[in-house]
Amino acid sequence: MLRRTLIKASIASAFALTAGGLSMQVMAADTIKVGILHSLSGTMAISETSLKDVALMTIEEINAKGGVMGKKLEPVVVDPASNWPLFAEKARQLVSQDKVAVVFGCWTSVSRKSVLPVFKETNSLLFYPVQYEGEELEKNVFYTGAAPNQQAIPAVEYLMSKDGGGAKRFVLLGTDYVYPRTTNKILRAFLHSKGVKDSDIDEVYTPFGHSDYQTIVANIKKFAAGGKTAVISTINGDSNVPFYKELGNAGLKATDVPVVAFSVGEEELRGVDTKPLVGHLAAWNYFESVKNPVNTSFIKAYKDYAKAKNLPNADTVVTNDPMEATYVGIHMWAQAVEKAKSTDTDKVIAAMGGQTFKAPSGFTLTMDKTNHHLHKPVMIGEIRPDGQFNVVWKTKGPIRAQPWSPYIPGNESKQSM
Repeated sequence: MLRRTLIKASIASAFALTAGGLSMQVMAADTIKVGILHSLSGTMAISETSLKDVALMTIEEINAKGGVMGKKLEPVVVDPASNWPLFAEKARQLVSQDKVAVVFGCWTSVSRKSVLPVFKETNSLLFYPVQYEGEELEKNVFYTGAAPNQQAIPAVEYLMSKDGGGAKRFVLLGTDYVYPRTTNKILRAFLHSKGVKDSDIDEVYTPFGHSDYQTIVANIKKFAAGGKTAVISTINGDSNVPFYKELGNAGLKATDVPVVAFSVGEEELRGVDTKPLVGHLAAWNYFESVKNPVNTSFIKAYKDYAKAKNLPNADTVVTNDPMEATYVGIHMWAQAVEKAKSTDTDKVIAAMGGQTFKAPSGFTLTMDKTNHHLHKPVMIGEIRPDGQFNVVWKTKGPIRAQPWSPYIPGNESKQSM
């Protein structure tokens, strides 16, 4: 009798364990894991933290509408801490250990370059949401930020125009890594094509986290004495705060020497007294200040999310270009998964080409079928006293990306995958 009871108990226990295991598998199968790979500490946290926040908001938005293929998205957030080798480690963790279907992340090009071998080796997907230097085209990456012809080149053309002040001399000022150096290589070649001599171009780099811009700003003032001068800023991260403060301290106004920034938006200006910076410029593909119903809804959703989640300084949160690019990228990926009826990398890649999304910029954006870049509008904005931007120039419609700049010899045949 005792033996029979023990056998029954063992069978019941085994069944319970099996059922529990099946239940856990079913629960796991009911979600699709997605990775979020952004610096939440270190020099880049000032820019990247909001991308993590808007990614989580977007995932909640998709889940509230039924998820993807009837499954809820489950975010897995990691902090590579502005440490470029750590980006690769965290990317491998997300793909190999956490088994995410896709990763949304990176800001700096050095972080993107760090993770590329991981995504290629594992045939996984990265959505990269920030403007960059181009000179790259990877099967495993979708670039939802701007290529140089969708930001850098139009910005310099504007500065050289009558409306932009007719600049003749240029200071190329950036953080010392691949994005500023490659962008400035392209810009120097572009300026040469417009007849600008090397003697009218000054190129200066500072390390990540640099904070003393007194000498650099003084040198800009001296250089500007030689003719109408503009500064092209590819400074990244929290170094923007002391740079802009020093501009204000030195009384360098936009009417004297305009600065156009490629990595400064509404989020970076939250930490700066913007009154001395009024009139300085930024080139992006979206600004919070653009007026249209889609943007009104996007801004409200993010502000409501910030308050609901008690984000730091929730009452003053802003939206910006890389946040919009993150939002668009996650939605497009979800659309592609629905179309492919699978999260398989190759099937999703095939389904991504030609995807469209009505974006907060006010334009319907299209994912190019051949180069994994979005067709995007270009906008140039002037800093306002409230830290927002007045759009002073924009393209009539979205522009197709040229990942490989035509100003660099040998790039003519590299424009598609």
